[in-house]
Amino acid sequence: MAAVKSPEWVWKRLKEKPGQTVIVDVRFHLTNPEEGRKAYRQGHLPGAVYVDLKKDLSAKVEKHGGRHPLPPHEKIAKTLGEIGIDRYTAVIAYDDSGGMFAARFWWQLRYLGHTSVYVLDGGFSHWVKAGYDITTEIPRPVPREFSPELAKEELLDAGQVKDRIGRKDTILIDARERARYTGETEPLDHQAGHIPGAKNYFWKGNLTEDGSWKSQEQLRQHYASLDRNSEIVVYCGSGVSACPNVLGLKEAGFQDVKLYAGSWSDWISYKENPVVAGEE
Repeated sequence: MAAVKSPEWVWKRLKEKPGQTVIVDVRFHLTNPEEGRKAYRQGHLPGAVYVDLKKDLSAKVEKHGGRHPLPPHEKIAKTLGEIGIDRYTAVIAYDDSGGMFAARFWWQLRYLGHTSVYVLDGGFSHWVKAGYDITTEIPRPVPREFSPELAKEELLDAGQVKDRIGRKDTILIDARERARYTGETEPLDHQAGHIPGAKNYFWKGNLTEDGSWKSQEQLRQHYASLDRNSEIVVYCGSGVSACPNVLGLKEAGFQDVKLYAGSWSDWISYKENPVVAGEE
């Protein structure tokens, strides 16, 4: 079942199955962390709860782990339960950044064993454009117990990625924009370049010109040069914008897709790790 859902599908779901779906607003701005919550207070989808990338979906930044390290699964399970999500609740996430943050939330739930999670196509702006209601009312979720069951095989650390460099059965994908991949520019991390052997698939390649997600057929064409029998490992700067590529690959029918959650910001925290600049 497709994970990306149209505003019409979401609206019908909320109308036909009230109380059986949790809407999660994960709007966020990397350079202004409070902007997402501010936007939520100014208007959001009916019944939507706000989840903060930095405070709720990430752990404290340490020497290693990257700029948005994954929190302990017990912590995020507690957060999910507090906003009314258990393993059987359907969840729809949205942002207003092309799906980057919604995809991160989608991946984190799947990693915790929750499979009934979807992303609103086009996010908040497309919902508004379609003419559906928004509200400033803050909901009061009924707490539930979320019991995680980790999909450990879908997550890699720096050592595991390093062991895969040069392996013929593994394809490493860098989801950052081209100039960061080549090392021409690096606005966020202290070292530029990419992991040796990585191919560059900028995450916005999953989207059409109007910011909607490409169809499953278009995504299959987008990733057509990749071997479907290979293991695909995706990374970005801090494990956020890699997630749209994980989602896009899954929508295109790839099965063995893994996330290097620490990503580039974690990789370069180890001085011994190799770094490449330029094209490959």
